[in-house]
Amino acid sequence: MSMQSFHDFSAKTLQGKEVSMADFKGKKVLVVNTASKCGLTPQFEGLEKLYKKYQDKGLVILGFPCNQFGNQEPGDEKSIAQGCVLNYGVTFPMFAKVDVNGDNAHPIFKYLKSKLRGIFSSRIKWNFAKFLVDEKGRPVKRFSPWTKPESIDGYLEKVFQKSSEKIAEK
Repeated sequence: MSMQSFHDFSAKTLQGKEVSMADFKGKKVLVVNTASKCGLTPQFEGLEKLYKKYQDKGLVILGFPCNQFGNQEPGDEKSIAQGCVLNYGVTFPMFAKVDVNGDNAHPIFKYLKSKLRGIFSSRIKWNFAKFLVDEKGRPVKRFSPWTKPESIDGYLEKVFQKSSEKIAEK
């Protein structure tokens, strides 16, 4: 059996369409579990900024709404979609609501947590945990829910600089 990669998984969008993660081969992917009614919800704005800034360089952000933390995503797919777009102008792909912890956790999150453990355990602690996956589908970095998108910007800046230098060397 071959080693699993992020690209082996798929998930349903907010609109109910099944999307294969293989569609994102060759891109860096930031996977985030989101919530509309959380103290950290304003991170949507920062994530959207990151997306706009690095989209052309090959970054995609995937938002996965989750209601496992303080009941902060109680809405259905439609209300989530409206909230993200109206309140934060989110244009990156948003997926249907999932669990990220426990037996019913979405396979993508089971996989990411198994590859990138948190500080004390692999469990996701709160909304807006972020996982960075490289072009080849390998999870490379995990950011805590409290790491603001602005802080990730510096990290991405370096990562994209490195990859453009590699291209220049060839």
